[in-house]
Order: sequence, then C-alpha cells, then structure tokens
Amino acid sequence: MLRSLLTVGGWTMISRLLGLVRDQLLAFFLGAGGVQDAYQIAFRLPNMFRRLFGEGAFNAAFIPLFTGIFEKEGRSKALLFAGRSLSMLVVWLVFLTVLGEIFMPQLIDVLAPGFRHGNLHRYQLAVQLTRITLPYMVLICAAALVAGMLNGRNHFSAASAAYVTFNIVGILSILAGAWYGHDDIAQAGAWGITLSGGLQLALLLWAAARHRILPPLCWPVLSHNIRLLLRRMAPGLVGSGVTQLNLTVDTIIATLLPTGSISWLYFADRVNQLPLGVLGAALGTTLLPLLSRHASGGDRVAMRESLDQAMTYALLPVLPATAGLLATAPLIMSTLFGYGHFTLPDVVNSAGCLRAYALGLPAFVIIKLLAPAFFAEGDTATPVRVGLMTLALNLALNLAFYRPLAWLGPPLASAAAALVNMSVLMVLLYRRDLFRPDRRALSQAGRILLAAMLMGLCAWAVTRTVLWDLPNWPGLLARLIGLMSLIGLSGGLYAFLLLALRVVTPAQLRSFAERRLNRRRG
Repeated sequence: MLRSLLTVGGWTMISRLLGLVRDQLLAFFLGAGGVQDAYQIAFRLPNMFRRLFGEGAFNAAFIPLFTGIFEKEGRSKALLFAGRSLSMLVVWLVFLTVLGEIFMPQLIDVLAPGFRHGNLHRYQLAVQLTRITLPYMVLICAAALVAGMLNGRNHFSAASAAYVTFNIVGILSILAGAWYGHDDIAQAGAWGITLSGGLQLALLLWAAARHRILPPLCWPVLSHNIRLLLRRMAPGLVGSGVTQLNLTVDTIIATLLPTGSISWLYFADRVNQLPLGVLGAALGTTLLPLLSRHASGGDRVAMRESLDQAMTYALLPVLPATAGLLATAPLIMSTLFGYGHFTLPDVVNSAGCLRAYALGLPAFVIIKLLAPAFFAEGDTATPVRVGLMTLALNLALNLAFYRPLAWLGPPLASAAAALVNMSVLMVLLYRRDLFRPDRRALSQAGRILLAAMLMGLCAWAVTRTVLWDLPNWPGLLARLIGLMSLIGLSGGLYAFLLLALRVVTPAQLRSFAERRLNRRRG
C-alpha cells in the first residue's frame, strides 16, 4: 500500500504544484476582485459535480463492484459493466449540462445569491463563464470512471498523471488570455478548463487500452449490477462529497460578503488543498481497492490492520502540515500570491482564512481515510446520514458566523463540521470492530502530535523574529528562498523529533531505503 500511496501522492504533488503556478497567475492578473469572484464561481459548479459524480459517489460505488466482478466473473463481464456504467453516466450528465446551459441565470442566483444585487458586471460574467465551463463536468466525470477502472486494477500511475494536464492547459490558457485583456484572461481560463477535461479523458482512454481494460461502447442497460450501482450511488452523493458540499455552502455564503471574499476563500483553500489533496486523494485512491479486496474475501482483520496502517501514514505528514500552516500563513500567502493585483489587504484576509481552514485539515484528511471502510462493504447509507448531519451543521454555523466574523466564518464553520464528521465516523467504525487502534498506535499518534506542535512553535518563533519582514522583501525569488529555507529547517527539526521520540528508528529508515533501492535495481 505504501508504494501505491507514494505513486499517487507523487503525481498528485506535481499536479498541485502546477496548480499553484496556475493560481499565482490568476492572483497576479486578476487580483481578488469581481472578475476573480466570477471566475471562481464558474469553476465551482462543474468541480462540485466532478467530486460528486466522478471521484465521489459514483466511483465509491463503482470501484468495489468493478473489482468484485473482475475477480469473480472475469475481464469481459467487468468491462461490459464498466461500458454500461460509463454510458449511463454520460447520458445523465449531458442531460444536466443542457438544463444548466438553458437555466444558467437561475442557477447562478442559487449558487451566488449575492451577485445579482451587487456588482451587475460580476453577475453577467459569472453566467457567461459558467456556460463555458459546464461541459467540463461531462468530460471529467467520464475520465474519473476510466481512472477508477485503472485504479481498481492497481494501475495508479496513468490515472494520477493524466490529471496533471488540467493545470498545464490552465497555465497556458491564462497566459494566452493575458495578451488580450482583464476579462479575456477569465474567458481564456474558462475555455482552458473545458479543454483540459477532453484531454484528460483522451489520455485515460489511451492508458486503459494499453492495459486491456478499455470500456466498450454500449447502450445503458438496467442490468442487475447497474441497479445495484445506482442503489449504492444514490445515498453516497452526499456521503462521499460532504467536504465539497460544505465548501460550496461556504461559497454561497461568501457571495453575501464584500467583493473579494470568494477569492480570499479560494486562494486560502487552494493552499490548504496542497496537503489535503496529496494525502486525501492518495489515501482514498489506494485504500478503497485494497479494502474492497479484503471485504470481498471477508477478511475484517486485514481491513482493520490496513486502516491502522493508513492512519499512521496520514498523521505523519498531516500534523506537521497543519502546524506549519497555522504558524506561517501570512508568509505563505504573501510569498505565493502577494504580487500584481493581489494587494496587502488581500494577503492578510486570505491568510486568516487559511488558518481557519487549517484547523480542520487533519479531519478533512482522515475523513478521506475512514469513508472507504464503509464503501468497501457496500455501505453508502451510513456516510450519507453522517454527511447530512454535518452538512446541516456547517450551514447553521455559516449562518451564525458570517455576520460577526465576515469571511472568517465560512472556513471556521467547515473546519468545525469536518471535526464532527470525523469523530462520528470513528465511533461508528469502532462499534463495527473495523477501527480499533491499540495502545501502541495511540502512543505513536501522541508522539507525532507532540513533534508537530514543537516544530510549529519553532516555526512561529522564527517568523516573529527572523522573517518578520518577509512580506516586504523585493522579488519572488527572495521570498521563496526565505520561505523554503524555513520549511526546510522545520522539516529537518520534525525529522529529528520523530527520531528523538522514537516514532521511527534509524533501523526502520535503513530498511525502507534498502527496499526502495532493491526495487529500483530489480
């Protein structure tokens, strides 16, 4: 599992870093004003459907079924099931896309209720840009299904690498739009989103053909397996996508706040998504097929051991990432985005949002780890009940926070809802005897937390004494060197603390390095 986790995590990290470059260009050229707000709304809608129908509920129900059919009935039956699933998914999403294109003004009224009564240009631009980006939903969800087939057969590299093209196309489209004008950047970026969906689908179909698991073209038929897929998928639409739905609620509330709030939330969330996307996506992608195989064989002991192991792998990077974001948020935002049209107030406000999101980062990641345990056993009803509860809690907290706390309200509400979601899932899995960390595992988690807290305190002290003037340093290179030096020193300190607290031992490190070296030689 660790090898697959590193493969997916590595490609995801490359994608996130390219995404960071794309976001830097957006911040530089558009700042945090009305045009940026409209562009982010245009991306939010198809991205939400991608998470729900593509990576979320559909794949959560599809991968265990596809894996089980492949193992028990053979390749041809599994590919026929995949082809019918793909055709059903595409027909449904094309129908939604046509409706969305027709009723886009009304859709924007729901997704961004503050736009129509505020800046009229922002509202009209949001309608125009969302009409451009909506077809991306069909393309990327079809791509996610093909990626699920590849992941279900342990071909993780091709699926993870294909998603890198989204940010490459995005960077090129924004640079192309910069030749023409302010609004043209947003339009070019919107067209780049849709184009990237088609390119990702083409690359994944090519990879599936290489591995002889290309889904055949066929009409959607309501076979027994398709009906089973629909039954498992329906409740999971909320259960597996609760994080995305919570972020959408944040966006809706943010449209009622001052212009720029959507942009501050977006850039803060994007930085928070670096560790969340890498760890969450890697854990969810690699753990679900593994747990599905254990569940199909009735091996609950192996499921429990896999969850315990994945929890350790998650805590080792996510806790120091959380501590680092809390300690250095202003430095991070000023270094990454504090140029061009992204002003100092934008940096300060987005840094506050980043700290609020970071409070829930461990919960966001661990939810990605716990949910596959339910999905692997075909239980999508339990996560949906928990999801509905936390979604309602997030909405209530948003309504309570957004007036007194303004733009800090939505991220704090999301963090609190995620912590509740994680806690409830842990209790339910504990009762099912699927998540029962022993005393050794709890002790190790406590020592990891202690090491992360000490590292975070040291990073905060350095920012207050040595790098306090970093936001005013001239030039991107100087700021990057200062920030990367701090990250490198903090990482070295964290590694020393892990050794000192005996979370890992030198012998374990040597053994891991030798295994990696032998695998490369082999």
